[in-house]
Amino acid sequence: MIKAVVFDCDGVLVDSEIINNAVFAELVTRAGLPTTLEQSIERYMGRSTTECVADVERELGRPVGFDLPTVYEHEVLARQRDELKAVDGVRDLLEVLRDAAMPVCVASSGTPPEIAFRLRVTGLAAYFGEHCYSASMVARGKPEPDLFLLAADRIGIDPADCALIEDSPFGVRGGRAAGMTVLGYAALASADTLRTAGAAHVVTAMAQVPPLLGLTAA
Repeated sequence: MIKAVVFDCDGVLVDSEIINNAVFAELVTRAGLPTTLEQSIERYMGRSTTECVADVERELGRPVGFDLPTVYEHEVLARQRDELKAVDGVRDLLEVLRDAAMPVCVASSGTPPEIAFRLRVTGLAAYFGEHCYSASMVARGKPEPDLFLLAADRIGIDPADCALIEDSPFGVRGGRAAGMTVLGYAALASADTLRTAGAAHVVTAMAQVPPLLGLTAA
């Protein structure tokens, strides 16, 4: 029985992944590793910036040559301030969960300031309060289970009783490793990719989620 819902942030709560990956692809290309938007989505979406930069540097065989995480955060926040919106239907889903008194939290590869900014800009912050957890709070980010185990511990719900909504194969794998029931949201990653990573169900709209939790949509 599902007793709580854990949300990824980018691409699940806020429609940010195109912005994030476009900026990251530009910066990785600037560092000397030509990267397209599609390649950034495939290689880096769902992971922490620090881990992604480490991968880039391994491939380059040298440091990137500038403070890529800081530049990335600055450029992404500048674009999101004007362009960012909540994912279609997610506010209705959060209202259904609130009416059902089901605990919710955020488990994201973003930094705490990034998470707070995105939820504030889109008007979603009030649904989560202090229950926003970042990969920067654990030793290992996605696809390891550490972040999801932390989130479950902080909200006081066994991971086996949590549903996780994720849009990246890295996040799906991490949630599965934590023992959660993972719902893959197929927006940029394909349904097949999310199923292969271990998603128990794949949805293409947030209105499809409540029945999978035993709830009635609004």
